Amino acid sequence: MSSFQDPQECTACPRLAEHLAAIRQRDPDWHALPVPAFGLLDAELLVVGLAPGEKGANRTGRPFTGDVAGELLYPALHRFAFATSDAPLGPDKRANPAMRMANCRITNAVRCLPPANKPTTAEIHQCNVHLQAELAAMPRLKIIVALGAIAHRAVLRACRLKPASHVFGHNVSHPLPDGRLLVDSYHCSGYNWRTGRLSRESFEAVFAGVKARLG
Repeated sequence: MSSFQDPQECTACPRLAEHLAAIRQRDPDWHALPVPAFGLLDAELLVVGLAPGEKGANRTGRPFTGDVAGELLYPALHRFAFATSDAPLGPDKRANPAMRMANCRITNAVRCLPPANKPTTAEIHQCNVHLQAELAAMPRLKIIVALGAIAHRAVLRACRLKPASHVFGHNVSHPLPDGRLLVDSYHCSGYNWRTGRLSRESFEAVFAGVKARLG
């Protein structure tokens, strides 16, 4: 098994490190550090989001846990047997300790909470080295689901591919040179949910297709 380790102590982006330090001082019981991926490296499916949400993963320490995005993502994963529960939070509003990923791993293009939920281009590029290492450490990986255009571009950058030849679109698939498949989805954010850009049905259709491909 690979020796890959999530960058839980990385401070390579000064703006992000300072932002997290201020949050830890404000809320000492919050995670407020780089958020590690959730799920094992031997999974066949990798879901890539953008970055931790302030009151979600940044608070709980688990991707998509504690915010609206997780309320869409985890039920979809559970429906298609990629998660053992559809409830990311426990009764104490912390990450559900009983939940496990099943043949699935969840990560982010940027591991630290950015101010105003907007990482800079330089920060996205700086963090890409971790995504590159993660992809290299997943020997059984077959499908990557990118949630949103930034995650889509981050995966392409990690694979050293040009975005112009792989245009982002909801539920659009892109065969990669290494035999893996990149599948795009609109991000399951509260904004996309509220505006109707993404429905539960259109989001779950992405994972229905993934499940059919993996068998």
